[in-house]
Amino acid sequence: MSQKQFLTAIDLEEAQKKFWQAIQPVPLGSECVEIGGAVGRILAVDVVARTNVPFFDRSNFDGFAVRSADVAGSSEIEPNHLELADGQIPAGIEPEQALDKGQAIAISTGGMVPRGADAICLLEHTGVLDQGGRKKLRVSHPVHAGSGISFTGTDIAMGEVVLRSGQPLSSRETGVLAAIGEADVEVFARPRVAVISTGNEIIPPGSEIRPGLVFDSNARMIADAVRELGAIPLEMGIAVDDLSTLEQKVAEAIAEADVILLSGGTSKGEGDLSYQVVSRLRDPGIIAHGVALKPGKPICLAATAGKPLVVLPGFPTSAIFTFHEFVAPVIRRLAGAFHEQALSRCEAELASRVNSEIGRTEFLLVGLMEKRDEDDSTAVDSSSAVPLLRAYPMGKGSGSVTTFSRADGFITIDRHTEILEKGTPIQVQKIGLETAPADLVVMGSHCAGLDRLLQLCQKQGVRVKLFSIGSLGGLQAVRRGDCDLAGVHLFDPQTNSYNRAFADRHVEIVDGYRRRQGVVYRKDDPRLQAFVRLSPINAITSICAHPGMMMINRNQGSGTRVLMDRLLTDSGFDGRPNGYEIQPSNHHAVCSAIGQHRADWGLAIEAVAEQHGLGFLPVEWEHFDFAIPRARLELEPVQIFLSILRAPETGSLLEEIGLQTKSVDPVNGS
Repeated sequence: MSQKQFLTAIDLEEAQKKFWQAIQPVPLGSECVEIGGAVGRILAVDVVARTNVPFFDRSNFDGFAVRSADVAGSSEIEPNHLELADGQIPAGIEPEQALDKGQAIAISTGGMVPRGADAICLLEHTGVLDQGGRKKLRVSHPVHAGSGISFTGTDIAMGEVVLRSGQPLSSRETGVLAAIGEADVEVFARPRVAVISTGNEIIPPGSEIRPGLVFDSNARMIADAVRELGAIPLEMGIAVDDLSTLEQKVAEAIAEADVILLSGGTSKGEGDLSYQVVSRLRDPGIIAHGVALKPGKPICLAATAGKPLVVLPGFPTSAIFTFHEFVAPVIRRLAGAFHEQALSRCEAELASRVNSEIGRTEFLLVGLMEKRDEDDSTAVDSSSAVPLLRAYPMGKGSGSVTTFSRADGFITIDRHTEILEKGTPIQVQKIGLETAPADLVVMGSHCAGLDRLLQLCQKQGVRVKLFSIGSLGGLQAVRRGDCDLAGVHLFDPQTNSYNRAFADRHVEIVDGYRRRQGVVYRKDDPRLQAFVRLSPINAITSICAHPGMMMINRNQGSGTRVLMDRLLTDSGFDGRPNGYEIQPSNHHAVCSAIGQHRADWGLAIEAVAEQHGLGFLPVEWEHFDFAIPRARLELEPVQIFLSILRAPETGSLLEEIGLQTKSVDPVNGS
């Protein structure tokens, strides 16, 4: 038999480059599915919470709702006694009465915290006394403000991006969707992949075998590999060595599928029909025939009608190697995925010290980060193999949907272990389908603008993980080397500027954007109408002096809390306003409390106030910038983030959500 063509093998990198340039794979569109059938699918859009979780301030256990100031200094020897209101606040019922000074009321686990209360006392620290027909609550243990309460939106805040486009869905993510009330989810369409085997010697499993024949293992192996990638295999059977039959089967595959795979017949011999059929395509047809691989050299890469068509080698090992090298990445991209799947377990180094309770086996959620060269590994014996990953503890709370959704896995702490020191080698059990370490670890303050920037990073194939821990927490994390960058908005009164004063030889401050903070209130509250016509400082002075006004504050460590404390100092108000100790962790929680009449005023950014339909008295423009460890400035994910931040089109996207990318004086607003 004469040879009409001969293999010309090219390098792997060149073959991949030409192949991707020819097909330019992009996701194939999206569809809406019920969350009950969403496991294994890939998100097509960012999922933004349309409600807060929890939706209201709720009690974490059975006990009594109190004002923390009323039980300060309580002890067994000198308990405090409070007037016990009638009834009990059960779960699922909105309380009608507010809690006055010196009062307490019974509350069930999950019950809505009444107005005026800022803490929950445990049952075991209390006792009920009957004094002449009036019930008193004996409190023998002090509680601090916020104790026993899950504040509105502390788990998930309305408007927060809880899941990002391109993220595979496992039971972890569908649980998050259910927690925010989503019954349906928009996912990428699954690519349809035609699988055709060729050759007279190939027979399907279950057939009678005889000399000269082989069972078709390629079709089963490739179809299942396609299914594992989240695509739909179209098993089109075996094509015998007949040119017209194979041409017809390939034409059907091109019409029905998004990817066409053949196995066998790639050697360019006279009888290799797969190559002959593919060689007749001219749009562009064959891109590479023969790649310098061992095994897998005779692979044929082609494209037609905008669809990839690949003829895999006939030997099973060669077929599966080349499938994963060339085809699997294309299928993942068509399906909306941008990264490889990860193994179920991995070795890591603990990023910080963890305390555990003796006597109980404990599971601790962790986030995985790549171990950078500058990370401190002195806690690990230099003679041992140092893990290449760091596991960042993410909390032990049993009710936090957000923590679970953002964790990469968990570690098991033995019941005899009380302390795990920083640097301890550990084994991480990964969660879900896609839990590879993040390329870009972001901590600090949360903002809608930051969400937009990270979304753009994700679209460029950068794995992103965000920990919202406040500006001060983010700055400290940058200095410890726990993250690659942090969003910060911290005002320095000595320099009358934001963020710049915190730069040092370890920390670089990169300009971000501006957002406007102000006093937030209900538009229909007549008490506020006269106050908001005043200057911000005079307005705050008047509001604080009003006996019926209740504020809602922000958590310590947040830039907004720093601003609030500065404004209260400048206003000359003596003491702490009513509600000062109530400290949710985000702007949405502040606005929700005001909208639900649990508070009357607070500080939040303008965009969130508008989203909640609240009034807004501008106070000042603040600079939301990014703190970056100088040792990590040249890392590729950081450079991608910075290039996105500086792109002109990014400014337009940020301005669409009420942010300012031009220079603005923070105090004068000009």
